[in-house]
Amino acid sequence: MNLLNRISIKHPDNLGATFSSLCALHCYVTPFIFITQSHIAMIPGWWQSLNYLFLSLSFFAIYRTVQNSSNLFIKILLFAFWGLLAFLLITEEFEIFHLPEFLTYGAGITLAFLHIYNKKYCKCDGDDCCVD
Repeated sequence: MNLLNRISIKHPDNLGATFSSLCALHCYVTPFIFITQSHIAMIPGWWQSLNYLFLSLSFFAIYRTVQNSSNLFIKILLFAFWGLLAFLLITEEFEIFHLPEFLTYGAGITLAFLHIYNKKYCKCDGDDCCVD
């Protein structure tokens, strides 16, 4: 079993908080990188694909987290904020309409905090547990 799979089974909240924080950091840093590199006419495809990589990884972490959580409200909030984040990223990517960037940052940071908060609602089945 590979390292990521072992960690995700035992600590999905840790991974979720990490992925959500990295996603928010990526969204925050992007404008500054491209302002300082003004000679670049467009954003490289690999950089834009990080949005979807973080979104996919955070969905996996949420999926594993809700399997181990005993708090229904937290489960609903995790999926609701993930859906909001996905909606915000897709509307930005396809320029459907423009919403303030702080909504994207807020959704990512809220997901991280929900994962951290959820650690006290973990239910364990044998060795597969999300809390140390």
